[in-house]
Amino acid sequence: MVVGDFAEERDTMIIGAGPGGYVAAIRAAELGQKVTVVEKEYIGGVCLNVGCIPSKALISAGHRLQETKDSKIFGIKNIQDPVLDFKVTQDWKDHQVVDRLTNGVRMLLKKHKVEVVKGEAYMHDNHTLRVMNGDHTGQTYKFKHLIIATGSRPVEIPGFKFEGRVVDSTGGLNLPEVPKELVVIGGGYIGSELAGAYANLGAHVTILEGTKQILPNFEKDMVKLVLNDFKKKGVDVITNAMAKNSEQDGSGVTVTYAVDGKESTVHADYCMVTVGRRPNTDDMGLEYTDVKLTDRGLIEVDQQGRTAAEDIFAIGDIVAGPALAHKAFAEAKVAAGAISGKKTANDYVSVPAVCFTDPELATVGMTKAEAEDAGLKVTASKFPFAGNGRAISLDSMEGFFRLVSTKDEGTIVGAQIAGPGASDLISELSVAVNGGMNVEDLALTIHPHPTLGEVVQEAADVAMGFPTHI
Repeated sequence: MVVGDFAEERDTMIIGAGPGGYVAAIRAAELGQKVTVVEKEYIGGVCLNVGCIPSKALISAGHRLQETKDSKIFGIKNIQDPVLDFKVTQDWKDHQVVDRLTNGVRMLLKKHKVEVVKGEAYMHDNHTLRVMNGDHTGQTYKFKHLIIATGSRPVEIPGFKFEGRVVDSTGGLNLPEVPKELVVIGGGYIGSELAGAYANLGAHVTILEGTKQILPNFEKDMVKLVLNDFKKKGVDVITNAMAKNSEQDGSGVTVTYAVDGKESTVHADYCMVTVGRRPNTDDMGLEYTDVKLTDRGLIEVDQQGRTAAEDIFAIGDIVAGPALAHKAFAEAKVAAGAISGKKTANDYVSVPAVCFTDPELATVGMTKAEAEDAGLKVTASKFPFAGNGRAISLDSMEGFFRLVSTKDEGTIVGAQIAGPGASDLISELSVAVNGGMNVEDLALTIHPHPTLGEVVQEAADVAMGFPTHI
C-alpha cells in the first residue's frame, strides 16, 4: 500500500465486468451485498463487446445476404444482385446490437446499486487491492470478499504480431471492408465461425489449421457437414499447416506456412489469428496473495469458486473448464451465493457447447466414444433433419440429431446436433443430461408440430426401439 494513501473499505469487490463479473455483481446485490465492480475497459466484457455478440451479428448479416442472393428454390427471383454496404453492417453491429446490450448491462448494474470503478486492479494481499487509472493516479481498497473475473485474451504467435493487417478476433470483427482474400490461422470455434461469416459476406477465405481437423471438439461426422459447406462457398481448408511468418506491404499480407515440411505462401488483404486464448491472471499481483495458479495460469478453485485465499473467488475463463460465457454465468451465481452464505456449488454434469457455423453444431455430455471409454454400455440413436417437416419447409435438411443413452436404464448421457437451430435445441438436452433423464422422458414429452424440436422426440423413439418417421 502506498504510504499515506487512504484505503476505502468495501464489502464485496469484483474485478471484471464481463459475463462472469456483471452477473456475479447483480446476484450478489440481489442477495443483499454492497458491490463494487472494477473494470478497465469494457462493461459487458469481451463477449458483449468484441466476441460472442458481434460475431453473431456478422454471421446473421452473412446469412441475410446469402438468402437475398439465392432464394430461387422458393420461387423468389432477384432482378439485380444485392449490394452490401459493409459500413452500414458494421454500424448496425456496433450501435444497434452491441451498444444496446452493454447499455442494458449498465442499467442493470445501476438498478442494483452496484458501484462501478474504472481502472486496473492490482492485488496487495488477501484483502487489499489498488485500482490504477490511466493518469497514473489510483485508489486503495480493503475488501471483505473478492471475485476475480478477468477473462482471457487472444494468443499471439511468433511471426504474427497483432498490428496492421495481422489481426486478432477483435480486429477481425472490426475490419473496415469485406476483404477479397482473408487468411484465418486456427480452425477452432472462433476461426471457423468468422471464416464462414466472411465467406457469406463475399470474401475468399483460407483456413490454416495446425492439427488434422478443424473444430477438434466436435465429432468427425459433424465437422464433415461444415467442411462440405465450406467447399460450396469456396473456402480453402488446409490442415496440418504450421504458420511460419507474415510480411506486410501496402496491398496486404503474405503468410508463409508449412505442411509436412514443405513451405507455401498465400497473399491476402488481412490475416486473422485465432489459435486460442490465455487467462488474464498475470501482472495483477496475485503472487502477493495466497491464490494458487496452475502451469497454464488458471486459478485453482473449489466447487464454489473459492481460491486458496478463503475470501477470494475466481470464475470464468481464468478457472478450469471450457472458456464459455454461459459457464461464467453459472459460476458467477454460485460464487455470489457462497459469499452470501448460501449452500451453492458448481455441480453440473456437463456444459453445452455451440459453434455457429453452417450448419450449426452443438454438443452436451458425452459422445458415444467418450461414454464407452468411461466404461458405459451405450446406444447412439440418430435422426436426420431430412425427416423433419419443419427442416424441409426451411430447405435446411442437412444434418442430424444424435442421442447417447445407456443400454440398461436408457439414461441420457450425451447429445450432439448438427443442423438448423442446433444452438437452441441443445438446451433441452442440457436439461436432460444434467437432470439424469432417460429416453422415455423425452419420448413421452409431446413436442409441438411442425418444429425442429421434434427431432429430439424422434431420436428418443429410435432409442426405445419404436421409430416413427424413419
